[in-house]
Amino acid sequence: MSTTVSLADIQSARRTLRDVILATPVIPAARLSSELGASVYYKAENTQHSGSFKIRGAYNTISHLSREEKARGVIAPSAGNHAQGVAMAAQLCGVQAVIVMPERAPLTKVVATRRLGAEVVLAGAGFDEAVAHARMLQEQHGYTYVHAFDHPRVIAGQGTIGFELAEALPDLQTLVVPIGGGGLISGIAIALKALLPMVRIIGVQAAGCAPVPDSLAAGCPIRLATARTIADGIAVKSPGELTLPIIAELVDDVVTVDEDEIVFGIAHVVQNSRLVVEGAGAAGVAALLAGKVALQPGEVVATILCGGNIDSNLLTRALETALVRQGRYLLLRTSVDDRPGGLAGLVNRVAEVGASVLDLFHRRAMWRVPIDRAGVELVLEVRDEEHAQAVFDHLAHHGYSCERGDVGSWPV
Repeated sequence: MSTTVSLADIQSARRTLRDVILATPVIPAARLSSELGASVYYKAENTQHSGSFKIRGAYNTISHLSREEKARGVIAPSAGNHAQGVAMAAQLCGVQAVIVMPERAPLTKVVATRRLGAEVVLAGAGFDEAVAHARMLQEQHGYTYVHAFDHPRVIAGQGTIGFELAEALPDLQTLVVPIGGGGLISGIAIALKALLPMVRIIGVQAAGCAPVPDSLAAGCPIRLATARTIADGIAVKSPGELTLPIIAELVDDVVTVDEDEIVFGIAHVVQNSRLVVEGAGAAGVAALLAGKVALQPGEVVATILCGGNIDSNLLTRALETALVRQGRYLLLRTSVDDRPGGLAGLVNRVAEVGASVLDLFHRRAMWRVPIDRAGVELVLEVRDEEHAQAVFDHLAHHGYSCERGDVGSWPV
């Protein structure tokens, strides 16, 4: 194997991390298994210290710095999860940490990083701009730079997940791993291909930031001009110089998922496994749900829920979007007599068929309705698409002329 990181390096990292990290659970994904006809498991790194796998590589790197390197303090750029991993690792090692994050980094990640004792500097629109600013501060102040993915000790630290998977799932046939810069999938691939040689490893990138397929085709890292995705944890415009050759050698395929598919992945995990994941953490689930990974009946499959540090507002929007696609929300427009009790009659009819009113907009002159009537727009919570149609039919039966919003459906 021509990689710069060996199985022995990952074994050494495992000894370093033994009393620092959690051996996160491998959880059966019952609903997804049923839908796919396979045996699917989640490696729940969203339950790890600091909410992601990043503490593994960060601590394995910082703990091995020389006394002089530690004394200078460390600096790291991050979209969020590496920030918390470095901040926690630095705190454990008694080292000053400065973290450079994009200006629009999720508030949850910024606050959590500061709580871990790190100084947070907000700079740039995305991860790559944060990298440039971190390099500038490193030159000015002499900090020791801790790379987010392209360093042998970082890769080795992330690779410890591979050992845990091989022990928990010795019959594992396919592993689906989100890819940002490539440190996670590189470390895991080195470990798993040595321990379970027949395992198939599939990488997943967000379609709005997917430099790896083009980089593999070109034989060198390709840098994208833009990155646009809610999966900020994997929004890296270029893979690493170290990680790309490992991916080329050991990863069997790389697929992409779009924003809607990522949203459905987030919602599926929350609704069916009661686990909170961010966009990057749901990328593997999204790929499986969308049929991007071909599976055989009964195949043993796992995916890494690599992070759970999602902003609460984004989580709310993701769940609401998924509910709309599932047909759980119904938008209706109709009209009622513009007199006392007119609106109450409509709401009572909705209640008779078991729907719940979430929002109600009562309009007069804004709608083209007769002067003796008022337009009404209802957002209703229903059980499923069949129930939505029953509500529509019930109102029509009682004389309400309704227009139904096209909310669509999605089997999450």
